[in-house]
Amino acid sequence: MTERIVLVVSPGDARGRLDKFLVGALAKRRVFASRSVIKKWILAGRVTVGGRPGRADEMVHEGARVEVRPLASEPTTATPDPSVAFEVLFEDPYLIVIDKPAGLVVHPARGNERGTLVHGLLARGSFDRSDAAFDRPGIVHRLDKGTSGVMVVAKDDRTREGLKTQFSARTIDRAYVAIVVGDARSGSYDTLHGRNPRNRLKFTTHVRTGRRAVTSVKVIERLAGGGATLVECRLGTGRTHQIRVHLSECAKTPVLGDPLYARPPRDPEIRAVADRLGRQALHARLLGFVHPITGEKLGFERDVPDDFKAALRELRSIACG
Repeated sequence: MTERIVLVVSPGDARGRLDKFLVGALAKRRVFASRSVIKKWILAGRVTVGGRPGRADEMVHEGARVEVRPLASEPTTATPDPSVAFEVLFEDPYLIVIDKPAGLVVHPARGNERGTLVHGLLARGSFDRSDAAFDRPGIVHRLDKGTSGVMVVAKDDRTREGLKTQFSARTIDRAYVAIVVGDARSGSYDTLHGRNPRNRLKFTTHVRTGRRAVTSVKVIERLAGGGATLVECRLGTGRTHQIRVHLSECAKTPVLGDPLYARPPRDPEIRAVADRLGRQALHARLLGFVHPITGEKLGFERDVPDDFKAALRELRSIACG
């Protein structure tokens, strides 16, 4: 893709960041690109403002002439793998909704170069490898490896950007269920969220600067005589590890079996349940959104998987005992 696109900043777009302006202005030309992709174009010298190289964070002014020479997407290096198992809940030419099993990594990354959801989607023919950008084609949100449940994947750029807009606008309906250690309480948490400076694998609320994170927690059932609780979590934002961090640091009731944010439970019976589960007891139960192309309101709900149900039965038996 080498065609030069010339844009003129309108009064309504003035005083906005260049990268944000380009996302919207290019979409009107039916060129759908994320801010991260546009930043790559800018760094490659493919964007000029008034004839000079642009900067992603510069403010654009009314009447400014912006020229863009888009770069072609890099094909994914992932190869199709038909052995990757997941259940398809819905599929059309634009997107696919799946029930991700616990243990499945969403996209290739260091240490997980094979056997990811992306590899499985490629095997289904959901993407054309020549058009799949980088190693995360269509991924607009993700679930952690140890988390099960419903997620949506876009099949083309227009759908991807439409879904990303809804996630950014917080109009996506998302509900999770979790088993937590301790006697939980219903409540809401509104904090800053950032990477933990002491452990780069973790995130934390204990930061002076960060992105806003909002989670609402509702008690569903008390388990194991108050030693554990089944809760529902609804997201106001979608930060990495958000629910796990809020339940651990703010509620002081970490997710059962969480290998990163929880210590082994003190109660030996509850600890044994966590050991048998072998992952964090967190499940994305519900996902609702407006189809970016058809405008149809879609909602998908999936019950917890068998290992989660087994943990609940065991914790209920502890309460009865």
